[in-house]
Amino acid sequence: MDSPFPQDPGRLLELVERKAFVGFWRLSTASRQLDWSDQLARLHGAAPGYAPPFEDVFAHFAPEHRPALEAHLRACLEQGTPFDLEVQVQTLQQRRIWVRCAGQPTRAAGGRITGAEGLVQEIAPAGHPEGTLLRHTVSMGGALGSGQAFVTLDRHGRISYANEQAEQLLGGQGEPVPGRRIWSFFQKRVRLVLEEKLTAALEAGEGVELEELDAQGRHWLELRGFPFGAGLALHLRDVTARRRAQQHLVLLEGSIARLNDSVMITEAGPFRDPGPRIVFVNEAFERRTGYTREEVIGQSPRFLQGPDTDRAQLDRIRSALEQWQPVRVDIVNYTKAGEPYWVDLDLSPVWDEQRQLTHWVAVGRDITERKRDEEKIQYLAFYDPLTQLPNRQHLLDRLHAAVGEHGPAHEGALMFIDLDNFKVLNDTLGHQKGDLLLQQVARRLRNCLAKGDLVARLGGDEFVVLLENTPEKRLDPLTAARVVSGRILEALGESYVLPGYLHHSTCSIGVTLFGRTPSSVNELLKQADLAMYQAKASGRNAVRFFDPEMQAVASENAALAADLRQAWRENHLQIEYQPQVGMDGRMSGVEALLRWDHPTRGLVHPGQFIPTAEETSLIIPIGHWVLEHACAQLAAWQRHPGREHLSIAVNVSVRQFRHPDFIDEVVTCVRRAGIRPDRLKLELTESLLAENIDTAIAKMRNLKDMGVRLSVDDFGTGYSSLSYLKRLPIDELKIDRAFVKDILTDGNDAAIAGTIIGLCRNLGLQVIAEGVESEEQRAFLARQGCHRYQGYLFCRPLPIGELEAFIDSLGDAAALTPEPSSAV
Repeated sequence: MDSPFPQDPGRLLELVERKAFVGFWRLSTASRQLDWSDQLARLHGAAPGYAPPFEDVFAHFAPEHRPALEAHLRACLEQGTPFDLEVQVQTLQQRRIWVRCAGQPTRAAGGRITGAEGLVQEIAPAGHPEGTLLRHTVSMGGALGSGQAFVTLDRHGRISYANEQAEQLLGGQGEPVPGRRIWSFFQKRVRLVLEEKLTAALEAGEGVELEELDAQGRHWLELRGFPFGAGLALHLRDVTARRRAQQHLVLLEGSIARLNDSVMITEAGPFRDPGPRIVFVNEAFERRTGYTREEVIGQSPRFLQGPDTDRAQLDRIRSALEQWQPVRVDIVNYTKAGEPYWVDLDLSPVWDEQRQLTHWVAVGRDITERKRDEEKIQYLAFYDPLTQLPNRQHLLDRLHAAVGEHGPAHEGALMFIDLDNFKVLNDTLGHQKGDLLLQQVARRLRNCLAKGDLVARLGGDEFVVLLENTPEKRLDPLTAARVVSGRILEALGESYVLPGYLHHSTCSIGVTLFGRTPSSVNELLKQADLAMYQAKASGRNAVRFFDPEMQAVASENAALAADLRQAWRENHLQIEYQPQVGMDGRMSGVEALLRWDHPTRGLVHPGQFIPTAEETSLIIPIGHWVLEHACAQLAAWQRHPGREHLSIAVNVSVRQFRHPDFIDEVVTCVRRAGIRPDRLKLELTESLLAENIDTAIAKMRNLKDMGVRLSVDDFGTGYSSLSYLKRLPIDELKIDRAFVKDILTDGNDAAIAGTIIGLCRNLGLQVIAEGVESEEQRAFLARQGCHRYQGYLFCRPLPIGELEAFIDSLGDAAALTPEPSSAV
């Protein structure tokens, strides 16, 4: 039978070494000689043919690894124990390389250990990605050519005729061939067997087949005899190369078995039916696939394919086979049990000396785990792990495609969805319930959309829906947006069942349409965001479509924010103080008011720039600056006889109050200025009571405990929950100017003002009215029981210098006389 392995084992060994980054060594204790393969020499930076002296067998290993290696080699030579270590070698250029060093004993015929042999395999070959394992290893194979030698034997076994090839094969030493008995050309140990079998064949007139006979140590021959009248016609086939290849196979199979990569060798043949047939697989192949060697030898490798095997990769393999070119692919194979697994397959051709293709060597590394990791990374890159919805990057990719950046543009609608008061749920019930709510919202949003529509989570409680008019799904963007947004409002407005809690929530939706005029992705995102904020400003649980006026407002707000930042950097903000008076007309204190005189805008009303300061977080440093100036002014008045009784009220924004360092800032300012804490009054807005009421009350108690007085500003215009009011540790309510303005002509305003005054009286709180501009308003308030006022009736807000002069003009005991009504 023809061998499946190449005739030239040297070429096979060279292929194995080159593809697997493996070098081979052999150590003989009898001759005290160490042999290296050329590849092993190259690995050490030496020229082919180099090998160190026997005494320096460990010299090329890193010093710290030599003791372990020496112990394992000693055990191998003395006890026959094979070894397999990961160590570092030191090249002739002093470069260190990590390698696997494996070895096994060599034995004489009686089993005596005569030395050791093995391999050194580079773990991270040069040119391969750092941190990866070795990806290439090969076995060996080849086809034997047929011999042409022919002789005839007489009935006594003598050669009666020998052709030229037989003469060369048997008579290589110049000896005559005809006339000699055929078995005389063979080694003594096979001579008797050969004589016995040939004599029997000659006597019986039968054919004979004898394989791998040693011809005087020069050749291994395969004999096939056919009887004829005068004796036996004998064909001689030189199988020396096959014999040596098989000997090498014994050595190499042990080495290949130590590698984790699957190795399969097929004979050369067309990729199409019947296709290449398998002639060899290693143990790693058997372990991974579940097939035994006996089951696959002679089969086409196509049994490894399955439903998920990529046809495009198979086409690449087919093309490489047809062109006799190496190829490397990532492909899905299947085990005997039907389990799919990923393999990094490296397919290489094997040639004989005549450059004839003989075999294909396929080396496969199981990369299933790597592929799973890549899939996870891919998923995390484009999907939100909490809700399983597409994430921002996924949305942007779809949106870029929709606006035509990578192909034809589509018409469509972009919808921003924001949950109303989601922060309240997170802060009161905890983030775990908040996450459960977001997951339920995601499921409801998916149910509101048709196939092909996209819903993504941007982060927090923000979601985006993308509707596209495509050839596969025709729609009118405006109509579709109205229908879908209505469906979403209804779905997200239904109750949510959370563990131990039934939650009610709504959402605000902003919509922008695209496709009829060119728009960038950033423009669309901004437009939908603006529309969503308009929906929130309209009262929430609403839908708003973007229009250009929104953009104009947004642009103006952005310009105002930029100017405000510049004003803050250049110290253009000022503080003015407006007096507050008691029932006797005496000045009891002032309110600190922030002013901004812009060089081109003129005097900017606080109602314009304070919200901008809130949105940009500038309110934090600005508020701290006002607080420091107020405390410094109180300290100055505290040293001034006749003014030590004056207090200063400072407005505190919601964002400033909720800042984690706010309490510490107040304490620091008061202590640094050395003032009486009760001379500082902090005016808080009602909107503080809308969220985290318990946290707000705890902070207010801390301030009260240190002596600071607290006032609720603009009472009656915001939250105004009477159930919470009785829990607040406050000293005062301030009646908003909106009720005072029409108090003489609007019965509702008069009733509200009277109610607030009565409420304060019953709760033991002080009350002060702002925006008092006429004596009639003051008199009405006095009749209702309010005896503390602030407004243009008495004095407009003044810079500190003018305020000091104003106080000096009154005298220490003088009361403020109402000014002419000149408020603006």
